Amino acid sequence: MTLKKHTISFTDTKQFSKLFLDYINREEKLRPFYKYNPEIDAFKQAIEDKSKEQINRQLLVDVLTSQNSKLPFNKLTIGNINQLLNSKTYTVCTGHQLCLFTGPLYFIYKIITTINLAEALKRKYPENNFVPVYWMASEDHDFEEVRSINLFGTKIIWKTEHGGAVGHLNTASMNLVIEEINQILGDSENAKALKNIFADAYMEHTDLAEATRFLVHHLFGEYGLVIIDADDARLKSEFLDIIKDDISNNTNFKIVNQTISDLDKNGYKAQVNPREINIFRISENDRIRIQKADQETLSYKPEEYSPNVVLRPLYQQKILPNLAYVGGPGEIAYWMEYKAMFDYHKINFPVLIPRNFALISDEKAEQQIQKFGLSRTDIFKDINVLIKDFVSNNAGSDVSLNEQEMKLTEMFKDLSSKVNLVDPTLKASVEAEFQKALSSLKNIENKLLRSEKQKQETNINQIKKLKEKFLPEGILQERYENMSPYYLRSGKNFIPDLKEVFDPFEFKMMLLE
Repeated sequence: MTLKKHTISFTDTKQFSKLFLDYINREEKLRPFYKYNPEIDAFKQAIEDKSKEQINRQLLVDVLTSQNSKLPFNKLTIGNINQLLNSKTYTVCTGHQLCLFTGPLYFIYKIITTINLAEALKRKYPENNFVPVYWMASEDHDFEEVRSINLFGTKIIWKTEHGGAVGHLNTASMNLVIEEINQILGDSENAKALKNIFADAYMEHTDLAEATRFLVHHLFGEYGLVIIDADDARLKSEFLDIIKDDISNNTNFKIVNQTISDLDKNGYKAQVNPREINIFRISENDRIRIQKADQETLSYKPEEYSPNVVLRPLYQQKILPNLAYVGGPGEIAYWMEYKAMFDYHKINFPVLIPRNFALISDEKAEQQIQKFGLSRTDIFKDINVLIKDFVSNNAGSDVSLNEQEMKLTEMFKDLSSKVNLVDPTLKASVEAEFQKALSSLKNIENKLLRSEKQKQETNINQIKKLKEKFLPEGILQERYENMSPYYLRSGKNFIPDLKEVFDPFEFKMMLLE
């Protein structure tokens, strides 16, 4: 089924930062902070530049083959892994935390954008191969960000002992979460399919990294998506010189701070701030920031080092033949801080591609938008403004007193002029009386509006629910809702339907029905 797509400019949504909008709109003062424009023609130069780097392709393929060996056989994914031995094969990558049950919808959107980008590049540059990659943020230790999902108004939380990298977390206690989610999902055929997917992921795999790998592969494997867990001693050995330089010389701290200062001078705030040392020491149960350099810290085994958010992008570009990173506004913003760091280490800075953005509607919501005479940009208005506008536009008689306010203003303006000629000291008194009269007029208008709201209470409640559908708790649907409700509706067609309408070079908010 082809979804019907409506597009809304990012500016009209009022949901995006100045930096992100300036990047989309090619603001010249932002140009020094990235290397390529986010357009398909830019990849010609990106391919040429990346081809000059030495990537240990054999090691990469060996690691990926080992990591993916336990997944259900998938000819396309295995083929893509093996293609990475070919010097004309490149990756396009996105990364994300190991959120339960895929977390918010935009996780799905990031991966679909990445897959579509690889396919678009193959059409444009058929002499090359392009492999979509999902980089699992398995070393992240912020358990609070991955332990819950919102599902049909219920927040489902995984309660377990935790410490260290989330990828190491044992999934044995997930049985209670699975039981809770099964009750909520119901007994439809699509619900049964989804329950089986989740059970296979979390009950048949011992840690969160392997469970997430299985789940993502099940959803996207048919498109040849390759999943990498960079928490690997062999891969980290390739990055060891940069790790030790960061610990001993604080090189990246100095470079990134200078870029942050330059961004600030141009009116942009920092998304992340570097530490003097941007490396953690990682073990089975801990991930501890390295505070100072000494002989001990320089003697750890490669697998004991873990890069933070500043060095993770550099690590990615060091071990992958990667051309592009697909990310959201926050990710685009912090990548902007790193270009000078990449230049220093002679690692090519990738093309930054904004992921696709979408709100999923339905027939009922579309009917209500029409019924209430709303435009699709109206759903992004503050709810109080939206209701006031609706009531004013649909009142039995005009409840706005703007005309009376204008007349009152003119009257007091004339009065002030006359008083000024007779006794200028009375001007302040006239102004005070004007403010009193204006306040009284506003009170009358508010009473008229409240009266009209009572008459239209049913419609107002429906508008509130409509607004909540697209911005639950004031947050964009894609950042709040899990994919499950939409999978229940569309089943296994959910991802193909999205993939069909997503375009990696269409930088607009989509409203899909």
